[in-house]
Amino acid sequence: MLKGINPLLGPDLLHILRSMGHGDEIAIVDGNYPAAADARRLVRMEGHGVVALADAILSVMPLDHGVPAAFRPGIKGDPAHLEPIMIKLGNVVSRFEPAVTLEPLMGQAFYARVKNAFALVASGERALYGNIILRKGVIGPEA
Repeated sequence: MLKGINPLLGPDLLHILRSMGHGDEIAIVDGNYPAAADARRLVRMEGHGVVALADAILSVMPLDHGVPAAFRPGIKGDPAHLEPIMIKLGNVVSRFEPAVTLEPLMGQAFYARVKNAFALVASGERALYGNIILRKGVIGPEA
């Protein structure tokens, strides 16, 4: 255990987050997602939901600014359609990064982006469409 670090952030996930550079992306996917097939680097966290994992990751990782930096799947042919899990994820993102909105990516565009992510976190999320992609930003010099 470490002081000030969410206990969900174990050594494998902390290593990945620290290894990521500006612009690298991490996807947190639900329990139905074929994570092992699509991952370049995989951290299995099936005992936890996607909202708790996004909260833990965003407690230490800044999101990029000036470009879209948080993505959710667009579903049912309607980019504006929101499932309850997406509202919860949007709330987590806005709590840590008020200027960042959760952007929909329709169909294969979402899956292609997940496949190109630096890493995937396989959650145990049971809510359908419980997936999110986060793009790492920078921490600037201290004033």
